[in-house]
Amino acid sequence: MHRLKVGVGGVCVAVLVGCFCNAFGVAEGQADEHADHSMRGKILFLRCASCHDVSDSPSAKIGPNLRGVLGRKVASLSGYSYSAALRSQDFVWDAPHLDRWIENPNGVAPGTIMAFAGITAEADRQAIIDYLKSQSAGVGP
Repeated sequence: MHRLKVGVGGVCVAVLVGCFCNAFGVAEGQADEHADHSMRGKILFLRCASCHDVSDSPSAKIGPNLRGVLGRKVASLSGYSYSAALRSQDFVWDAPHLDRWIENPNGVAPGTIMAFAGITAEADRQAIIDYLKSQSAGVGP
């Protein structure tokens, strides 16, 4: 279990971090500032996971399943009802499009119904994109 350097309640924080890391497959010692980049992306993706899934299941949550999103035509996942704003777009999801989308969805598709303000930190966006790439490996568009 990784111990964080904190004052009051340090043991409780260490236990919580250990439980969190174990639940998401983080090996002992990886939860520090030098954590594996892909694991960082996986943890950051939790911001997205309340609405999006990356499992093998074709079902959608509030948002479409993002497994295999890289290389997929925008608004094309069968069985999901996309907003008119997103359906009006004409591109294939690649890293630059995902980066702009994660930073500001309304900047890419004005009027989108996705209720997400965006992530301003470039490193965080890149970690999420890298995680999505890892979830897209071997999945056809």
